Amino acid sequence: MGVANEEAIKQFQSLMEQVDEPLKNTFKNMHRGYPIETLVRFLKARDRSVAKAHKMLIDCLQWRIQNEIDHILAKPIIPIDLYRAVRDSQLVGLSGYSKQGLPVIAIGVGLSTFDKASVHYYVQSHIQMNEYRDCIILPSATKKHGRHIDTCLKVLDMTGLKLSALNQIKLLSAISTIDDLNYPEKTETYYIVNVPYVFSACWKVVKPLLQERTRRKIQVLQGCGTDELLKIMDYGSLPHFCRKEGSGSSRHYGNGNADDCFSLDHAFHQQLSNYIKQQALLMKPNPLTKQGSVRVDVPEPSLDDAKIAKTIETEFHRFENQNGLKVTSD
Repeated sequence: MGVANEEAIKQFQSLMEQVDEPLKNTFKNMHRGYPIETLVRFLKARDRSVAKAHKMLIDCLQWRIQNEIDHILAKPIIPIDLYRAVRDSQLVGLSGYSKQGLPVIAIGVGLSTFDKASVHYYVQSHIQMNEYRDCIILPSATKKHGRHIDTCLKVLDMTGLKLSALNQIKLLSAISTIDDLNYPEKTETYYIVNVPYVFSACWKVVKPLLQERTRRKIQVLQGCGTDELLKIMDYGSLPHFCRKEGSGSSRHYGNGNADDCFSLDHAFHQQLSNYIKQQALLMKPNPLTKQGSVRVDVPEPSLDDAKIAKTIETEFHRFENQNGLKVTSD
């Protein structure tokens, strides 16, 4: 760590010592024994500017307090049929770990429909998985490997990506903004696999708009990416859609296959669901605690993110017009 970085961290620490007690408490819940590493993540996200990183962290802590994020893992999505509907239409799962011990999070971008529940349930579900990753998955990986692990790898499956994905840009932008502002620098690399032509055309236009720091993290792989991914993880940790004999999410989608890391029957989702149920039982009723569904304030996307979303939309429409397709088609 360079002298300039050390000085920036000292300044940041000094500023954080002056914040109110409620902010200090939620910061403690957030950093889980690694305050310096957490400050470094926020500094990275704001190009080492202490003032900007400090504002970003304060905004994040206020967001956590206002939306009771410290207790979101004690608020199950109920009834179970609604939770199952969310899981079936928001395809995310933990497929395993890299050889370096980083969690491998699989995301079925192309086949996620986000049409079985209202938007706030998808936002709640996404934040719960973020919090479970930070509270349980990463500390467990840290303990197992004897070194601090605070990032993951994400494998994004574009199988089935259609023009109707445009309908979800607003929701995806909201989720992306929550991650950018409140969970910065948590993903080391994004691997994109099973890429259809519509994505390739769009990617060429969007790539130059991304910040260099983000662009460096994204790797678009050939086909289902098996050969490249096997360099960094064992076969057992490959998402099901990256295994050559069963490439493509649709091969497993919705059939309750326990090897399908999107399925509610997968060990990760069983553990997550059980953990949330246990936390709900442990949490004493508090008259000040909001009951029922969770509505989280979604911050406005930055101008850069809004521009990227608009560019994606424009590019999709251009592709649609060229091919005589309808955006709402299946």
